[in-house]
Amino acid sequence: MTAPNPYAAPSAAVEDIAPDASNPQNLEYAGFWIRAWASVIDTVLILLVTTPLLIAAYGFAYYTGGKEGIIAGPADLLISYVGPAAATIAFWILRQATPGKIVVGARVVNAKTGEPIGTGQSIVRYLGYYLSLLPLGLGFLWVAWDPRKQGWHDKLAGTVVVRTKRVDASRQVKFG
Repeated sequence: MTAPNPYAAPSAAVEDIAPDASNPQNLEYAGFWIRAWASVIDTVLILLVTTPLLIAAYGFAYYTGGKEGIIAGPADLLISYVGPAAATIAFWILRQATPGKIVVGARVVNAKTGEPIGTGQSIVRYLGYYLSLLPLGLGFLWVAWDPRKQGWHDKLAGTVVVRTKRVDASRQVKFG
C-alpha cells in the first residue's frame, strides 16, 4: 500500500467546505423573508410549549373566550410573556440565534464589531420588538428596505442579523 499523495487535489468539493463564518467577507445580511421564516419556526415552537401549559393552568376556556382582559392571571403572564422572553434572550446570548434562526443559518451579532451580543443588547433588542410591532409591524417590515436589513429593534439595540454568504450574494457585511 502506498502513502497518499500530498500534492493531490482535495477530495471534497468546494461546496462541501464550510466557509469561515468569522470572516465578514463570507457573510451577508439576512433579509426579510429568511427572517420571517425563522420567526414562523420560533412561533410554532413557542406554541408547542406554551399551549399545553396554558391549558393545564386555565383549561380550554383560555382559548374559547373564557378569560377577561389580555392576561388571564399570573401563570398566563409567566407562560405567555416572561418564559418566551427569557428563552429568546438566553438563545441570543448562548447561541447567537433562536431555534428558527439556527435552522435558517442566521445569527444576531453586534452591528459595530460582529461579535456576539451581550445581555444588555439582548434585552434592548427584545423590548424593541414591541416598538417594531406597534405601528402595524412597520418596524419588522423595515428589514425589507434597510440596506443592512435592520429592523427598528436591531437599530435600537445596535445589532444585525447575518448568515453565511450564499452563491451570487451581492450584499457584503461591514461592521462599524
